[in-house]
Amino acid sequence: MTYSMSFTTGALLHRESITVAELYNELGEWDAVRDRVLAANLLQMRTLNSSTRICREIISRLKQLTPAELAIVRDGSLQEQRYVLWLAVCKRYQFIYDFAVDVVREKYLHLDLDLPSDTFDRFFDRKAEWHPEVERVAPATRPKQRQIVLKMLREADLLSSTGQIVPALLTPRIVAAICADSPAHFAIFPVSELEVTRWTR
Repeated sequence: MTYSMSFTTGALLHRESITVAELYNELGEWDAVRDRVLAANLLQMRTLNSSTRICREIISRLKQLTPAELAIVRDGSLQEQRYVLWLAVCKRYQFIYDFAVDVVREKYLHLDLDLPSDTFDRFFDRKAEWHPEVERVAPATRPKQRQIVLKMLREADLLSSTGQIVPALLTPRIVAAICADSPAHFAIFPVSELEVTRWTR
């Protein structure tokens, strides 16, 4: 497995993702969505370059979702939308997926809710030992990646402003969508084994 480490384009991109998801529901084709977004500057970016970059990033994430998950992005509650956008990020970037499972959820399961920023650095160093693509990340880029991942967690309401892991409160609609997709994805959320067992039996 090779990690893609190009996740510094934006954090959760909540508002922008909803715009793109709604347009995809209307047009049904990602290239057409991209063309419409750029032509009308629907993401309200200052430059075409920025708009192109953000649009490409959002589409690459939303493409990871099932139709049921995409529907939640379009019309779910604010909290549901944030959880599913976190799922999209994790499915797009295996490195972030593994951090969510191996670090965030493990700490939650051990009732260790403190997530200081150096937790990311230690995880990064462990992965760099086995993955040349991680080791090749420029030293100046690493703090940016840490900042983005922690910001995503905060924007998904999975990390408090004081760095405490926040339990995920997954609604029946999200549970059903993830069960139909892959129950393994529950592991990217701070949820208990008991909850997962109840949802998947």
